[in-house]
Amino acid sequence: MELEYKIRIMAEHEGADFFGVSDLSTVKETIIDQGGALVADYPKAISIGIRLPDTIIDALPNLEDPAVAVNYRHAYDITNLRLDLLTSKLASIIQQAGYKALAIPASERYDNERVCAVFSHKLAANLAGLGWVGKSCLFVTPEAGPRVRWSTVLTDAPLEITGEPIESKCVDCNLCVEICPVTAFTGESFDENEPREARYDARKCENYLYNSEDHSNWNVCGLCIYICPHGKKE
Repeated sequence: MELEYKIRIMAEHEGADFFGVSDLSTVKETIIDQGGALVADYPKAISIGIRLPDTIIDALPNLEDPAVAVNYRHAYDITNLRLDLLTSKLASIIQQAGYKALAIPASERYDNERVCAVFSHKLAANLAGLGWVGKSCLFVTPEAGPRVRWSTVLTDAPLEITGEPIESKCVDCNLCVEICPVTAFTGESFDENEPREARYDARKCENYLYNSEDHSNWNVCGLCIYICPHGKKE
């Protein structure tokens, strides 16, 4: 289709490393439970991923160096901005073609109590066949591991589904569980029928990263991203 081709070309031109389209019809209740009816009113999702720089992720064990923290924060923020600009452009293209589209921010808090966004980027990327949810609750790709930031465009455009969920490759690996400084992970493998709390205590991570109520001052960790063997160059 011309629309799908235009979207893919735009994503590639703007630096997207990952692109996928998923069918959300089987997870509508899950979407409603997290973000409400507004975000559940779309049958498909476009997943966009941009890989974080390896040079910055590989330096994360040296967090005592202020430059490492500064570089990581900048990479995190600028990648989120790139994703938001790209998904906004994609949503405009879809709207111009006569379909509905809603760009979901790459990193915006929706529910402080549950520590979650209005929509799960990992859910859409998983359904699109781009990877799997690891024991750290990070989304893991075969090519880049968890070293990717994600964003999503929800739409009713008739786009072709790109794949199916991939079986987890984490198996017996517990490196992310063992390296976590606040033991936020239980070591349980992802199960779509279980709540996130079965694998991950988001509040522990939250309290470790942020030392002010308004989130204006935050620490740096990312060790679960660094240690994952998937995407890590030897």
